[in-house]
Amino acid sequence: MRDSLRKKVIDVCNKKITAKGEGVGVSFYAFFANKNDDPELLMEAATWWIQTHKLDHFVKAKQIIDLVESEV
Repeated sequence: MRDSLRKKVIDVCNKKITAKGEGVGVSFYAFFANKNDDPELLMEAATWWIQTHKLDHFVKAKQIIDLVESEV
């Protein structure tokens, strides 16, 4: 995962946790706007989420942060 996506994922997850609590779930779509303005980055996130880690559609934000940080 490229560094810019890693930082975005952690930032979005932390904001969701702050707003909704530790149990909040996210999908990889949470890291993108409602329009597909960067399909390459979207596919990178989808590949990481679906193929690499075989995650369900919604996963706890804290789990995503832990996964991303463990890959640094």
